Amino acid sequence: MSNVQITKPSPRLIVAVSSRALFDLEESNSIFETEGEAGYARYQIEHEDVQLHPGVAFSMVKKLLALNTPEYPQQVEVVLASRNSADTGLRVFRSIEAHGLPIQRAAFTRGRAPWRYLKDFGAHLFLSAHPEDVREALATGIAAATILPDSAATPRHPELRIAFDGDAVIFSDEAERIYQEKGLAEFNRIETERKEDPLPGGPFKPFLAALHDIQGQFETDESPIRTALVTARGAPAHERVIRTLRSWGVRIDEALFLAGKDKGAFLESFGADIFFDDQWRHCDSARGYVATGHVPSGVRNPCAI
Repeated sequence: MSNVQITKPSPRLIVAVSSRALFDLEESNSIFETEGEAGYARYQIEHEDVQLHPGVAFSMVKKLLALNTPEYPQQVEVVLASRNSADTGLRVFRSIEAHGLPIQRAAFTRGRAPWRYLKDFGAHLFLSAHPEDVREALATGIAAATILPDSAATPRHPELRIAFDGDAVIFSDEAERIYQEKGLAEFNRIETERKEDPLPGGPFKPFLAALHDIQGQFETDESPIRTALVTARGAPAHERVIRTLRSWGVRIDEALFLAGKDKGAFLESFGADIFFDDQWRHCDSARGYVATGHVPSGVRNPCAI
């Protein structure tokens, strides 16, 4: 008999999520801040049978996992990447089971940064409440965002709806640097001049491509995923964006060119389960309407790794 093991194909999309992004652990975190690791561990063990409430990323995770069906069983895997220890993480896993989430893999690192294991898991995206872990993940080439507390996170649609900013998120910050250094008029002039030159990819390009790969399994009107580009760009800087996505062969379902207008109300109208942006002011506008992840990349985030 052969000893060769048959390995199942990897899912099309692998998302790593921290326990504080998946569940509401603000009370537990307050105990950690006031009583330290020992007090936190004692509290979590004493409350092992108390189910945790959904956190900001819960709706997105639940919809991602629902993409796995008998017809398409290998679409998505979600991995827990947590700073908890195995002991304190038991409450998290019990809550995962209680909520019916088919999450099997986890890394518990007892206060150390779990981003070290993201490439080993094959993660395309990492969501965390720890900005330093997010910056480290981005530095290794993995799309990552800091989940903002108090973000609105009530799902209103059966589809998974994900919205992205453009520059420094889907695209590189090449054009944003020109805007910062030379102003709007020069930015528009150069973007018009380079309209047929594709923009370089940003940190979320591979994640968007993985979503597009899943969308390709369905007829357009039947896809369980809907994406939107929500950008502060306006005409004439729109054309380069459209041509870039076309050159990548990546589909965006909706594109909103807002020319600097606040994004929050538009994201609510889109019904985003989550929105990713590199600028704090846009995140602040969005978080009152939809779940929001800050992407600490590009020229707007000088402390980014």
